[in-house]
Amino acid sequence: MSVEHAAVQRADFDQVMVPNYAPAAFIPVRGQGSRVWDQGGRELVDFAGGIAVNTLGHAHPALVKALTEQANALWHVSNVFTNEPALRLAKKLVDATFAERVFFCNSGAEANEAAFKLARRVAHDRFGPEKYEIIAASNSFHGRTLFTVSVGGQPKYSDGFGPKIQGITHVPYNDLEALKAALSDKTCAVVLEPIQGEGGVLPAERAYLEGARALCDAHDALLVFDEVQTGMGRTGSLFAYQHYGVTPDILSSAKSLGGGFPIGAMLTTDALAKHLAVGTHGTTYGGNPLACAVAEAVIDVINTPEALDGVKARSEQFMQRLRQIGERYGLFSEVRGLGLLIGCVLSDAWKGKAKDVLNAAEKEALMILQASPDVVRFAPSLVIEQADIEEGLARFERAVAKLTQ
Repeated sequence: MSVEHAAVQRADFDQVMVPNYAPAAFIPVRGQGSRVWDQGGRELVDFAGGIAVNTLGHAHPALVKALTEQANALWHVSNVFTNEPALRLAKKLVDATFAERVFFCNSGAEANEAAFKLARRVAHDRFGPEKYEIIAASNSFHGRTLFTVSVGGQPKYSDGFGPKIQGITHVPYNDLEALKAALSDKTCAVVLEPIQGEGGVLPAERAYLEGARALCDAHDALLVFDEVQTGMGRTGSLFAYQHYGVTPDILSSAKSLGGGFPIGAMLTTDALAKHLAVGTHGTTYGGNPLACAVAEAVIDVINTPEALDGVKARSEQFMQRLRQIGERYGLFSEVRGLGLLIGCVLSDAWKGKAKDVLNAAEKEALMILQASPDVVRFAPSLVIEQADIEEGLARFERAVAKLTQ
């Protein structure tokens, strides 16, 4: 049975979509591994990974199989009932992490919303209504809901939407003294990304996260790690907190968790989870069988020593080659990150021109990202094949050569 599709083109976006995005001039229509084809049949190498989402690339057989099998079984029953894929996935996340309890939702913003609500609820129940203040980092990013965008330390995203949520303070990232000075008995939570993603792929120093953990303990505050971008093998550990050896009280996950299928999760302990009693929080689609079946397949593939070691090996290769390119053409002052979340900091001569680098790469049929106007970001598939790495980096060098000529 064939379905007639009306022809659509990029120009239609400007007619029918709310103009809050400015997508590229081409429309991708098919992906396989780390290659993508557009409407005209042009083949691109994908180093963007759907912004650190397509953890196993495009059309990975294990994910296609999981989705297809579940699609033929059960799509949705709501949280009036539970379902098998959600329970299997929750068990696997609990077995693989510090967590004892899981809450499923549909996005990173929702996972953070749940994390922040839980942190406030715990403090309210344990210490009373005065303990509600949240400390987050400048230049952080935690989502686009009113609460999460207020916790995020980028005013350009939160200004102009009426009164902000009260009781949120921002301090410089990686500055333990500033964090110490901001904490008080009113602090209910400190919220940090182990690596600032949108803020420029800036890894935390180990001592900073260790210090944050100790400060939270001293002030009866919860430590919340936003691992939406760093989680599910992206750094070479299943979650970045494991790389640092610092355990949070609450962790949020999304992006790579579903490998491209929308899902989010908040992970926490038994003692904290009990504060979200029946009726206190919810979401219609959270724990959806389709999403959970796919995410279970993702964790089965990624959470193995071979896959995680593979991330580290690929990371070495990317970093080394990007540093060479940066030096040869005077483009980067630094290449930083962890695993396959890599940020190339533009040199003074190229400050603010990350978009120009993206556009040059696209002309060479390569998909990359930016993280702020000063940082070019790479977040490829964690299982990207050798040939795709080499071809993509060759295209990147060609793009840089043309750009800097």
